[in-house]
Amino acid sequence: MSGQQEAVIHGEPVEYREGETLCEGYVAWDRREDGRRPCVLLAHAWDGLNAPIRAKAEEFAGLGYLCFAVDVYGKGVRGGVADDNSRLMGPLMEDRALLRRRMVAGFEAALRHPLVDPERIVVIGYCFGGLCALDLARSAVPGLKAAVSFHGVLVPPRLGPQPPITAQVLILHGWEDPTSSKEDVLAVARELTEAGADWQLHAHGHAMHAFTYPGLHNPEAGLQYHPDAARRTWAAMRAFLDEVFVGAEPR
Repeated sequence: MSGQQEAVIHGEPVEYREGETLCEGYVAWDRREDGRRPCVLLAHAWDGLNAPIRAKAEEFAGLGYLCFAVDVYGKGVRGGVADDNSRLMGPLMEDRALLRRRMVAGFEAALRHPLVDPERIVVIGYCFGGLCALDLARSAVPGLKAAVSFHGVLVPPRLGPQPPITAQVLILHGWEDPTSSKEDVLAVARELTEAGADWQLHAHGHAMHAFTYPGLHNPEAGLQYHPDAARRTWAAMRAFLDEVFVGAEPR
């Protein structure tokens, strides 16, 4: 990545389609860099592709990646950051085949971007987006290098026999997260093992759901910012991506 100069981040919306559905993603990159670069495909939480996920995309761009934030709801379909967005997430949780198609469509849209190195693409997601990231890995789409789930839902898609998972997988989990039971954690470990995946699972004691969100304080609902877990998981992700991309140079 570039030396000491401050990053100059450019961000813009990008339209693409999944079947008849028009989606609007968001792409961000550092304009100081030339040529193709590794891509972080970013999956949004249950409120949709709102300001927080665009800010996170720009944060990844500041690390030297092109970040392509996918839209699994469709253009203009957004919830509120502090609202109950079950009406948006629910239909895709009930139709995981549709969710998989939406994620694959986002992956293919990222591949078409002229600044993306097609041999260096990973997917990262938070909360519902963590489940989306794992579902893209489960799809065994060719070319996906890795998947990272931050406090993601771990419920399997149950779409029939699981093909081999070739993407490396990192699950960053809060041990007190009520969205995923201890049985879910063991089940996803078995699933990934049986699929032949190169996988890691980091469980953080006392951390609840959404532990990376500063200011979040609703422990009665299992939602709580945990600064130590947030710091440690970010460092773990950085080290994981360095390992995934080692030896690969920009084109």
